[in-house]
Amino acid sequence: MTTTTGTPGNTGASGTAGTYAPRPGAAPLGRMIAAQAVLETKMLLRNGEQLLLTVIIPTLLLVLFSSVDIIDTGAGEAVDFLAPGILALAVMSTAFTGQAIATGFERRYGVLKRLAASPLPRWALMTAKTASVLVTEVLQIVLLTVIAFALGWSPHGNPAAVLLLLVLGTAAFSGLGLLMAGTLKAEATLAAANLVFLLLLVGGGVIVPLDRFPDAAQDVLGLLPISALSDGLRDVLQHGAAMPWGDLGILAGWAVVGLAAAGKFFRWE
Repeated sequence: MTTTTGTPGNTGASGTAGTYAPRPGAAPLGRMIAAQAVLETKMLLRNGEQLLLTVIIPTLLLVLFSSVDIIDTGAGEAVDFLAPGILALAVMSTAFTGQAIATGFERRYGVLKRLAASPLPRWALMTAKTASVLVTEVLQIVLLTVIAFALGWSPHGNPAAVLLLLVLGTAAFSGLGLLMAGTLKAEATLAAANLVFLLLLVGGGVIVPLDRFPDAAQDVLGLLPISALSDGLRDVLQHGAAMPWGDLGILAGWAVVGLAAAGKFFRWE
């Protein structure tokens, strides 16, 4: 009895039903990246510690310091000063702190090593991680924006400038987070990422205005990516600036250096 290869329902010359022909090989690259990005996003949103870092802490800070007069944020409503800084904090918490910790432990447990041996190229894996970060940031920004509006926020400025700041900020923090995750041990990454998060929360112009620090410290703190992102967003959303080129330049510099260093020094094992 003979069989032929064909599609379901077709018959060969002998009249017998056709059979499936195996088609081994990897899925299209775009589909692999999309599937990995969906998986990365689900894993992040299911992680309680990550949700605390990326959603709950920024939300509590926004509500608390907008409702209680603890810090002098200058003239105008406190929420007008705080909302841009909290948006910058949300970007940092996801693109830097959360990604560094998650990637560091994936590297420790051998997950990255196994994924690197799959048909998914290494650059495509990093692309999927970046896409997951962007999706999470969109959810964060939507939530924080709704809360800020409920607290009386009245933003101004150019939406294109805000988008450019957020994209460059994400690139800068992603590069630094991947550099940390790819060079330090997982436990060291966990400690360092959380420490940096706390230090930049206090000294990055997120809640405390930079002009409250000594002049010498202001010059140094103003060059940090969190300061550039929070100040740039504040210049646009609070003061209606068209395009904060200085802050964009600082973020672009951090993005280039961070991503280049991560690409060169990242260790997969």
